Amino acid sequence: MDFPPVDHALNNGLLAVGGDLSPPRLINAYRRGIFPWYGPGDPILWWSPDPRLVLLPEWLHVPRSLRRVLNQKRFAFSLDRDFEAVIRGCAEARRDDGTWLVPDMVAAYIKLHQAGYAHSLEVWQQGRLAGGIYGVAMGRCFFGESMFTRIPEASKAGLVMLVRWLARQDFELIDCQVTTEHLLRFGAREIRRGEFLARLAHALRTPDRMGRWAFQF
Repeated sequence: MDFPPVDHALNNGLLAVGGDLSPPRLINAYRRGIFPWYGPGDPILWWSPDPRLVLLPEWLHVPRSLRRVLNQKRFAFSLDRDFEAVIRGCAEARRDDGTWLVPDMVAAYIKLHQAGYAHSLEVWQQGRLAGGIYGVAMGRCFFGESMFTRIPEASKAGLVMLVRWLARQDFELIDCQVTTEHLLRFGAREIRRGEFLARLAHALRTPDRMGRWAFQF
């Protein structure tokens, strides 16, 4: 299944129904500004919303209370140390808040991680996983998918550390997909789909950085 032009999406952003979650199809979708999102019992639904929520690294806003948490070094952080634990933590959290990261999605992103495209940031406290974030990277764009927390402030601290690391790696665009108050507080902004696609095309001019990530500072 190929995708229709994104300007054919419905007002709610729904673009297409069906297909599969194979790595080639997911890679093709992300390169075109499309992502899957659906619930149990539904067919695979593909989305390209307008407006689109994005966070440029230079827009990052760190609340004062969170700066204190980071300065106190309550947490340790890693990249790609335990992708499966992070995505399963996200699935558990989404189930609790009334949404769902379905098993087929979990399996698909594990395959995408094994292929070198999907990555995780882990947040640790006293050797235990306190929270995490996962997403997909292509060119100089990181497509954020989901995050979870088991300890207050863990995922927020992880988000800040991830954005700072991406900035140091010259990433220029973080796709947040749909608008949430939580991400707006960290500096994310809504832009029109056309602007998002132009920024995405620019970010994709850089070759993909395949393989496992690790902190470099």
